[in-house]
Amino acid sequence: MNDDYNVKYIGAAASTQVKTGAGHLHAIVVGTTSAGSIKVIDNTTGSTTNMGELKASITEGTYTFDCKFTVGLRIVTADASLISVIYR
Repeated sequence: MNDDYNVKYIGAAASTQVKTGAGHLHAIVVGTTSAGSIKVIDNTTGSTTNMGELKASITEGTYTFDCKFTVGLRIVTADASLISVIYR
């Protein structure tokens, strides 16, 4: 992995503002099978999916996005998923 990436760990059901402003989402690493969906949002508020969504019951693994966001990176988890968001 490139040295200029950051990692944000999310271990509970939450609406998490990972970054404010423009950036790049590299991947989401799912550490436990998710009982609820994981929404990926380009915004600093709200919960409307506009970048992508990992469905409920998604299995452990790395899900690569490699896409830009402009307003901010917000992740909404519907359960106690253990995930790591890799971004810059």
